[in-house]
Amino acid sequence: MILDSLCNSARFESLHPLFKEAFDYLKSTDFSKVEDGKYELEGKQITASIASLFGKEKAEAAIETHKKYIDIQAPLLGVEKIGWKAGCELKEESIPYNEDNDIAFYVDRPTAFTKIYPGQFVIYFPEDGHAPGIGQGNIRKVVIKIPVL
Repeated sequence: MILDSLCNSARFESLHPLFKEAFDYLKSTDFSKVEDGKYELEGKQITASIASLFGKEKAEAAIETHKKYIDIQAPLLGVEKIGWKAGCELKEESIPYNEDNDIAFYVDRPTAFTKIYPGQFVIYFPEDGHAPGIGQGNIRKVVIKIPVL
């Protein structure tokens, strides 16, 4: 997991050949003019999902993992708290891995919580269990999916 400000994103662009494009999209898009939905970038290799949600309590947030994609998540409106637990410590699946949706859910509880503010981003790799959507009030966010190479 990596948490930082978008103004520092260049430090992480060398970690994956598609990270620069993802960060350029995050920094150059006026999301107030983009409706919620799923958008393809870079010839279907990168997708951006923009969603509005109402924050939930910690107890309601389930840990999820992905095998095929890396998540770059960034709040656009509101403060989102996301729980985290190392994938190697996850013990009990509540919903087994679904290959089509690239997601598994767990009964385990997060061992750490991070608040992410607009202007910041967080990267979750396949080894990062994460429980998103925690917060109060309305949250609008973007999740960019980048294929694992």
